[in-house]
Amino acid sequence: MGGGSNNSHNMDNGKYVRYTPEQVEALERLYNDCPKPSSMRRQQLIRECPILSNIEPKQIKVWFQNRRCREKQRKEASRLQAVNRKLTAMNKLLMEENDRLQKQVSHLVYENSYFRQHPQNQGNLATTDTSCESVVTSGQHHLTPQHQPRDASPAGLLSIADETLTEFISKATGTAVEWVQMPGMKPGPDSIGIVAISHGCTGIAARACGLVGLDPTRVAEILKDKPCWLRDCRSLDIVNVLSTANGGTLELIYMQLYAPTTLAPARDFWMLRYTSVMEDGSLVICERSLNNTQNGPSMPPSPHFVRAEILPSGYLIRPCEGGGSILHIVDHFDLEPWSVPEVLRSLYESSTLLAQRTTMAALRYLRQISQEISQPNVTGWGRRPAALRALSQRLSKGFNEAVNGFSDEGWSILESDGIDDVTLLVNSSPTKMMMTSSLPFANGYTSMPSAVLCAKASMLLQNVPPSILLRFLREHRQEWADNSIDAYSAAAIKAGPCSLPIPRPGSFGGQVILPLAHTIENEEFMEVIKLESLGHYQEDMMMPADIFLLQMCSGVDENAVESCAELIFAPIDASFSDDAPIIPSGFRIIPLDSKSEGLSPNRTLDLASALDVGSRTAGDSCGSRGNSKSVMTIAFQLAFEMHMQENVASMARQYVRSVIASVQRVALALSPSSHQLSGLRPPPASPEAHTLARWISHSYRCYLGVDLLKPHGTDLLKSLWHHPDAVMCCSLKALSPVFTFANQAGLDMLETTLVALQDITLDKIFDNNNGKKTLSSEFPQIMQQGFMCMDGGICMSSMGRAVTYEKAVGWKVLNDDEDPHCICFMFLNWSFI
Repeated sequence: MGGGSNNSHNMDNGKYVRYTPEQVEALERLYNDCPKPSSMRRQQLIRECPILSNIEPKQIKVWFQNRRCREKQRKEASRLQAVNRKLTAMNKLLMEENDRLQKQVSHLVYENSYFRQHPQNQGNLATTDTSCESVVTSGQHHLTPQHQPRDASPAGLLSIADETLTEFISKATGTAVEWVQMPGMKPGPDSIGIVAISHGCTGIAARACGLVGLDPTRVAEILKDKPCWLRDCRSLDIVNVLSTANGGTLELIYMQLYAPTTLAPARDFWMLRYTSVMEDGSLVICERSLNNTQNGPSMPPSPHFVRAEILPSGYLIRPCEGGGSILHIVDHFDLEPWSVPEVLRSLYESSTLLAQRTTMAALRYLRQISQEISQPNVTGWGRRPAALRALSQRLSKGFNEAVNGFSDEGWSILESDGIDDVTLLVNSSPTKMMMTSSLPFANGYTSMPSAVLCAKASMLLQNVPPSILLRFLREHRQEWADNSIDAYSAAAIKAGPCSLPIPRPGSFGGQVILPLAHTIENEEFMEVIKLESLGHYQEDMMMPADIFLLQMCSGVDENAVESCAELIFAPIDASFSDDAPIIPSGFRIIPLDSKSEGLSPNRTLDLASALDVGSRTAGDSCGSRGNSKSVMTIAFQLAFEMHMQENVASMARQYVRSVIASVQRVALALSPSSHQLSGLRPPPASPEAHTLARWISHSYRCYLGVDLLKPHGTDLLKSLWHHPDAVMCCSLKALSPVFTFANQAGLDMLETTLVALQDITLDKIFDNNNGKKTLSSEFPQIMQQGFMCMDGGICMSSMGRAVTYEKAVGWKVLNDDEDPHCICFMFLNWSFI
């Protein structure tokens, strides 16, 4: 190392400065504390460290720049090595999958050839692959012959376990089941994995392969604890545990699954689980149901449950080079679909639904745990990812409990009012009580809620994608929610004095959505909803002005494979703790097979009965689902005091019926074929509506010289409502014009309804600067000249979808006194991109 002048000279000549180990150590200490020190801090370092006194501040600045660059390069190299390991493992997985598919093709070719040569012996065909592959009979893939009766001794159970292991491996890596790629799932380095569903086998089955950044032992530990990751799992009880001579473990297990809707009973399983280590070091967890044909130990049937069957299923977990695990999952069920109404049988006969709710759920949960370990950062409201995950599980579990309403959890059914559309249950068990401490008395009685009431119902929906409907319900809460109920629930959750809510029409102000967190692949996200303009309820209820709801949403991506969509929420305090009481309510929408028949008359609600006016979702993406059906389950919970049960029950029943009517109206309005099904009516034929239609038509002819409408007789309003182009009116506010009216095509384009239309401003539909600049420059022209024409462009619907239009026309609408009333826009030949 040279002196100060020499250092300066060396820098000028582009030479490196050599530092002693002591100088490097001092610089590293500062770097650990402050990687990017200011000029003043560098000078201070020189003064504090005599060994650096002969180095120029400029040289120290260069050292820190180089140190940051090396750190960045190391991180990038580490990241690239991790990506390379992942791609190598994925490549290995894909090669194995390719080998398996080639075997499957060979089996199918052989089977087809045999059928062609021996058509009379099709029923006798049986080809067995000795390498744990398939057994093919009559063109259907199923497993080994009928199991021989065995006793319940450890040797008998081990024999069942060995057979289960063989059959599971043949499904996971062989051709025992004909697997087809899951619709919409494309394998790749950033995908969840390779997902397939069964074709032509007994029951329903799904298979997934993927990479997980956890060691095999940790993966096995998580997968065996199903209640922690399988939202539909109510309980899993290990009745007995046996050890095997080869170091494996046999477990006798009783498991219960929630029913997804109020129209079907829940399922339970009595099964054997076998955990062992294979010769190559892979961990295997396989399981199957035990039944009477095996003479194994039995479990008596449980009331309110249908005993279903798990066919050989499980998990193959292999260590991955460089860390992590390669995971193969097989789920194979017979869910006894005969036990549910015909319209719902597709829920229990759908391998796709099994893959989404069970198989892929396991992979996503493991990937989420891995991400939390690698990035344990604090997210929304000071919560770590694990805490938010626990909250989402509590929301889901609480909603499932409400939908199922098991008597052993304290739920009891209240007497019906004669109409069977809404079911009421009440729960006053200690686990449902809001608080355990004594609270002050108010109005002569304690203000502590002592019970929870649940109002629930299910309904059939026609021709509306679950994702579209749920997005609308989330983004336009005012379309269906009653703010007085929200205020009542918020007061109850805070254990403050509250009386029955009195609806105040028009008092709902709106909502502010505060994001909390997203799960893997953004399949589910949590947020906090702040309800606005509810301050006047403070007069009736001792509560803060702000009302907050913790909300969980999933299945809103319309581009993803259509799956179950959920919107679950619960009132919370602004500073809620992780163990705060949560009483969830919400919606669950599950798509049904299009060939299913309708619900029974006592459960089906007329979708067209409540529709006054709305919109439909246009575009090819939705049109392809024109024959789809789905079942929606609604459950709302309210905490109350026992002496108010009759009044709260009446209020809850009326509220759920109003929500059902609102959902039906919105669902039919969003249906792409709603105009074909029921013939949408024009808006209420009020004098004001007719007058507006006349003003729009007259002003258009005045400024553009041609007729806009060809009246059906003298009904201009009907002609305007059915005009093929999107026509919409907005206020005269130059800064932020608000929409006030739109015809059917206009509502379709904006993906909204007349009620929610007034929440949309003109500038919000333009998502680019060019569109906003055009709008700001042309708006004054309309006011001065009376009209303007815009070239084609792109705007956005209220749900964020891009809309292209060929041309747009705007004109000033004059009233009878020739004064400006509003601005009208017409978008020609629009379509969704």
